[in-house]
Amino acid sequence: MSDKFSEYKDFDSTNFFLFLIAWRKPLVIISAIALLASVIFSAPFFITPKYKSTVIMYPTSTSSVSKALLSDTYGGKEDILEFGEDKQTEQMLQILNSNKIRDRIVSKYDLFAHYNIGAESKYKYTRLFKEYESNIKFRRTEYNAVKIAVNDKDPQVAADIANDIADLLDSIKIGMQRERAIKGFLIVETEYLQLKQEIQMMEDSLTVLRGLGVHDYESQAEMINQQLAIEVAKNNQSGIKALGKKLDVLAKYGGPYVSLRDALEHEKKQLSLLKTKYEEAKVDAEEELPQKFVVSSAYKAEKKSYPIRWLIVLVSTLAAFMFTVLVIIIIENINKSQLVSIKKKS
Repeated sequence: MSDKFSEYKDFDSTNFFLFLIAWRKPLVIISAIALLASVIFSAPFFITPKYKSTVIMYPTSTSSVSKALLSDTYGGKEDILEFGEDKQTEQMLQILNSNKIRDRIVSKYDLFAHYNIGAESKYKYTRLFKEYESNIKFRRTEYNAVKIAVNDKDPQVAADIANDIADLLDSIKIGMQRERAIKGFLIVETEYLQLKQEIQMMEDSLTVLRGLGVHDYESQAEMINQQLAIEVAKNNQSGIKALGKKLDVLAKYGGPYVSLRDALEHEKKQLSLLKTKYEEAKVDAEEELPQKFVVSSAYKAEKKSYPIRWLIVLVSTLAAFMFTVLVIIIIENINKSQLVSIKKKS
């Protein structure tokens, strides 16, 4: 067959078809071998089949309980029922890819043993993390949701890991937020209790001043001066003397009374504002809200997702066929060149 290809000077589609017919036996044999080999080597005892489970979820638009339910400051911007947007989706993906979630999954499912990674392996963590990343993936969907996809040789384990990761998102995110919320609450609580104590001291001081006869400086001073004018007009010395003592008390304690009273009014306004912050901070530190809307939970897959045997067989067979054609063409061209060279010499 060394000169078969040399018969076709113009290698167009018709000649190529004739070429395939001329070399049909080796092409069929090699393609059949490739098909059989791909069927054998894609079998479960060569490639471990894997099952895929997925969770689809949306982030929430707000993480603060107080902003969503109690505060009037934010108006309608914080809606407990609203889905999150790009910012919240990116935050969710970042948390899902964190080592906090990965380490908990590794520990719970003993992934070293599950992935057949020996405890004495030199690069066991590198191998583990590579295996983890190849089997567990997170991505944003076209509808701005987040998809958790887990592939595993055990379909139930794949579903359990996917659902556990979704659950861990809440505990990890709430844990990080609560740590900050508790510190914030302690700061507000200290300021709130201190201000309450200062107000109580002011009120105690005003009580003492009232015991000394200063109840309402402005109205008392006005009334005493009016009465004093009357007593002076009557030339009532005893009345003038009694009113003079009252004026002396007002003169001595009126200034501190007015200062305390005005300061107390201001501090009570501040206490009212601080109390609102205190209550909001307390709710954020003690209460929690889910951080996601789960659209679809993972379930045990009934069919494997990897490998796709028909695709492996098809690609392998076509590749073998095309490679064989290419090799035959190269060999025929070499033979043709050698024949031309021989003819020229003769």
